[in-house]
Amino acid sequence: MMNSSRVRHPELVCPAGNPAMLKAAVEHGADAVYLGFKDATNARNFNGLNFDERSLAQAIELAHAHGCRVFLALNTYPQAEGWAHWTAAVDRAAALGVDALILADLGLLAHARERHPELRIHLSVQGSATNHEALAFYHERYGIERAVLPRVLSLEQVAQVVRQSPVAVEVFGFGGLCVMVEGRCALSAYATGQSPNCHGACSPAKFVRWDETPQGLEARLNGFLIDRYAPEEPAGYPTLCKGRFAVGGHTYYAIEEPTSLNTLELLPRLIEIGVAAIKIEGRQRSAAYVAQVTRVWREAIDAALAAPQDFSPHPQWLAALDRVSEGASHTLGAYSRPWK
Repeated sequence: MMNSSRVRHPELVCPAGNPAMLKAAVEHGADAVYLGFKDATNARNFNGLNFDERSLAQAIELAHAHGCRVFLALNTYPQAEGWAHWTAAVDRAAALGVDALILADLGLLAHARERHPELRIHLSVQGSATNHEALAFYHERYGIERAVLPRVLSLEQVAQVVRQSPVAVEVFGFGGLCVMVEGRCALSAYATGQSPNCHGACSPAKFVRWDETPQGLEARLNGFLIDRYAPEEPAGYPTLCKGRFAVGGHTYYAIEEPTSLNTLELLPRLIEIGVAAIKIEGRQRSAAYVAQVTRVWREAIDAALAAPQDFSPHPQWLAALDRVSEGASHTLGAYSRPWK
């Protein structure tokens, strides 16, 4: 494992859905990458993504050669018939020398602390801990050293948690938003019968259908109509929370608009608050996405650390990020609540 004393703050934590994405992240300035095994122990269990033991060992070697840490996400909730599979994954990760495990399940947290007390543990966003009392509980009982906060807190709420938390705090800085309980969307589970937590996506690909109709291109999830696109209109990957629905005689994005979180303008405040790490969402995206986003955020964090009083997001940074954002636009999400 790498020496954590070398870590810069805030640490830039980037997604590595496969070896190509990991290479892009480490070469463009990530301080850490997060990844998962090729199985149901991680919440981005897509075909063609993730790592087996051999590729993970190679990934750790490459990342460490660049001074980059490797966090393994074991962030799903074990099923009753497969407990031994999840505990074995913890043991494999420890043996391979990952720098930290990202866990949510209480049983796995207990297993990791008992069997591998030297291994650094981070609480996953799927643990849904949003206050310092919860973080103190996880720290005292399971020895967590960092927690990833859900994307539902305002900036001032984040500051309150950081001030009182006994562990380091990591926040999402860029990428997809989630309006449901992180990773456990009741809408998608209702429509498909499969939990996003253990099946890799809000809308598992086998349930997605695209149909050309006289009214336009229709996107459906297991028969549920999510959206309809006019000719030449860009069509995004269909998720229920970002569909257009007829409500009260109007058709619009009734739950959430397809846009990406981008907190670049908040960097000086996040540094002042004392956030330990900024996380980039997107293990299901591409190596090009990872390279672009990592490069911009590396430049921005370095600029904000060097001169926080003079920091402002460069227009070219924002334009580059919007090109890889949902709907080619961005939002501050829950971080900005001017009415409160």
